[in-house]
Amino acid sequence: MGERGPLCVGIDPHPSLLSAWGLSDDVDGLRRFSLAVVEAVGDVAAAVKPQVALYERHGSAGLAVLEDVLEVSAEAGVLTIADAKRGDIGSTMAAYADAWLGEGSPLAADAVTLSPYLGFESLRPALDAAAATGRGAFVLALTSNPEGASVQHTGGAHSVARTVCEAAGAENARYAGEPFGSVGLVVGATVGDAVVRLGLDLAAMGGPILAPGLGAQGATGAVLRSTFGAAAPRVLGTSSREILAGGPSRTGLRERAERALADLV
Repeated sequence: MGERGPLCVGIDPHPSLLSAWGLSDDVDGLRRFSLAVVEAVGDVAAAVKPQVALYERHGSAGLAVLEDVLEVSAEAGVLTIADAKRGDIGSTMAAYADAWLGEGSPLAADAVTLSPYLGFESLRPALDAAAATGRGAFVLALTSNPEGASVQHTGGAHSVARTVCEAAGAENARYAGEPFGSVGLVVGATVGDAVVRLGLDLAAMGGPILAPGLGAQGATGAVLRSTFGAAAPRVLGTSSREILAGGPSRTGLRERAERALADLV
């Protein structure tokens, strides 16, 4: 983010986008789509965020494409966030941690998204793996989908979202003096005044903030700065559909990524 600016480009190979690019909804189309995005934005964005489910729908061959995307991204020098939203308990969570954060795993990304709704401490294997490997975990805290409020806003002054934020801050206390800890939060770019209303102190949380919702969902750089206030320098703004609509042209993708980045800074 310091070198390139705070833009994350989502790699979301939806069937409709594959079709719009003139690609087939199969493994070949998946590969061509994904690698084209990395080639176009790999030296512009701070990170790319492949949506894991859209690779899983193609079975083992789709996951092999995801492995290639992670490898090619590393070669391009762009960070990777596997948008897997994993969350479980015990040995199952440990297996997820090995898969997405473990040294030597073909699916290991620079960071992975996690769901804390079996309890924040259930994520312990992944939190420890991130700390041990120098990778990161982005934990869902305050999402912008309407259904999210029924869980995340529950508790008033002691909301679930605030509890998750404070738990992430406690994890990051071990990184005193460093710019970011290994635990970040996912907070939607379009959550409006919910950050203030629920009492989330994101500036003191100690980690980065992944904020999906730029572009097609209506958020802009100005919206991010207003929503996140003092925490805005920690925000990695994510745009997917707005940038991907510029494909299959490499120039079109790159121009849209550069435009999104300029709006953020």
